[in-house]
Parts: sequence; C-alpha cells; structure tokens
Amino acid sequence: MTRDGARPRLLYVEDDPTIAGMTVEVLSEVYDVTHLTDGLAARERVLAERFDVLVVDRRLPGLDGVEIVQAMRTARLTTPVLLLTALGAVADRVDGLDSGANDYLVKPFDFEELLARLRALVRGHHAEGRRRHLGDWTFVAESRTLYGDGGERVTLTATEARLVALLSESPEHVFSRDEILRAVFSSDDALSSVDTYVHYIRRKASPEIIETVRGRGYRAGSPS
Repeated sequence: MTRDGARPRLLYVEDDPTIAGMTVEVLSEVYDVTHLTDGLAARERVLAERFDVLVVDRRLPGLDGVEIVQAMRTARLTTPVLLLTALGAVADRVDGLDSGANDYLVKPFDFEELLARLRALVRGHHAEGRRRHLGDWTFVAESRTLYGDGGERVTLTATEARLVALLSESPEHVFSRDEILRAVFSSDDALSSVDTYVHYIRRKASPEIIETVRGRGYRAGSPS
C-alpha cells in the first residue's frame, strides 16, 4: 500500500498475450495494474501519468523497452523499472541497465521472484524519494535542508521547504503562480508571496535552483 492507503500503480508492458494474461492476474493481487502492448503507447503513458513501478519487456512493437527507459530518464523520471528479457547475452542485460533500468529478469521467470524484486524496487524508490533534486542541489524533506554539490548546506523555513518540495516532486512541470499559491500558501497570502519566496530560496542557495519560465511560472532548475 502507498501512504494514502491506495495500491501502488504499476505499468506493465508486454505484447505476448499468453505471458501477459497470467502476469497481470498475479500482479493485480498487489498492484493497480495498467497493461499495454505497444512501446510507443507506453512511452506516452508513462510521460503523462504517475506510476510507482514499471515492468517492461525488452522486445516490443513500436518502441524497444530500452528506448522507453531512456525516454523516462531523459525526462528526469526516477520511477523504478524492471526490464524483462528473453535475451541470454550478458551484453543485452548490460544495455538495459545502462539505459537506466533498475533491475532485469530473464524469461521465463518465477512469479514469486518477480514480486520480490518489485517489492525491493518500490522500497528503494520510496527511500530515495525522500531525497529530491533541483538543479545541482539535493533536497531532504525531513530536515528541510538543501545540499549543494560543493558541500553547501542550507536550512529552509517551513514555507520555503513546501515550495521546494512541490517543484522537486514534478521537476518537468511548469507551475503557475496560482498553482503554487494554492499548494504552498494560505488563502490569505497574495500572489506576490510566490515571487518573494522564490527570491528567498535563490538567495539562500543559487539563482539556478529554480527556473523562471517566462509567461508561465516556475519549475525546478536543471543540473549544470
């Protein structure tokens, strides 16, 4: 279960109907499963929606599983991915891991092993999720602290931390000032409070930590 009591969302991409039928049945006992059979459709879905973990076959119509993982990592999505492969060569497994996949499993596989590997991936991702990134800075929510690549350490106020948490949770999303105001501030605060606190955070850390998107709002800065 996730923190809100809902079942974790899992995207399963497999075009073999026999394997997929059995696997979806097993996975659905634990996860809220979305099953797709096409690589292109899977890439679009994972870039548009939030999933807790992915199980992706290496060989797919439309787009290779490795290419799906590469697209996710390019978009700075850290969702854990288990790559399924029928390929026995070590080089093919290495390609999958080098693309950004977190683990791989060779077909045919045992369902108990699949579930165990997924549990480990989700646990590890939740632990890592407590450390988020904005540009060259790492944010630790529990301590409301930013750590710079050069060893800098910056402590944030509660409001500053809420703003950093919002931006770092969806680093590719451009948040309008209205969105930030609703999510971070009280109903009594003015829209100008958003700009003020962005300024505070930049002054404490660096100007590049939050990017201004002209005419739209703010988003997490990119690494230099």
